[in-house]
Amino acid sequence: MRMHKASQAISITATSAKQMRHIAFMLAKEIARTKTGRARVVALVGNLGAGKTTFAQGFAKALGVKENIQSPTFVLMKIYALKKKKYLKHLVHIDAYRLEAPAEMRHLGFQDLLKDKDAVILIEWADRIKKLLPKDAMWIEFEYGKKVNERIVRIKNI
Repeated sequence: MRMHKASQAISITATSAKQMRHIAFMLAKEIARTKTGRARVVALVGNLGAGKTTFAQGFAKALGVKENIQSPTFVLMKIYALKKKKYLKHLVHIDAYRLEAPAEMRHLGFQDLLKDKDAVILIEWADRIKKLLPKDAMWIEFEYGKKVNERIVRIKNI
């Protein structure tokens, strides 16, 4: 795993799914320590198979989720209760892949979720609803690396 810091962004190269989950684990632990007046939003973007769901699995595990995490592609959203976290009570996992328009998020009560100071919202395919997300959302971009299992992870707004 290699890390490079650019202005306002960190770029990390992961060479395995285990490393990807570890990156997510460390980031989730840091986010769990921060107190805010509204939900913390983590926006994931990248091609199919680039590592978004693997990242989500490591992120959820760090927050204490015991369930097997899969992308909620067909149900769009899944909420997991978090126990023993000082500033977080639940993880909201959203997959925006099937959305045709950002307005469809209204039916999920998305605006209310954004106001929930006890939530962290992890959104796969977040670029599909970009205009609904707060300006301070943390954006994480996933790209294929040069080798088969290599992935480049760029973390912005940290």
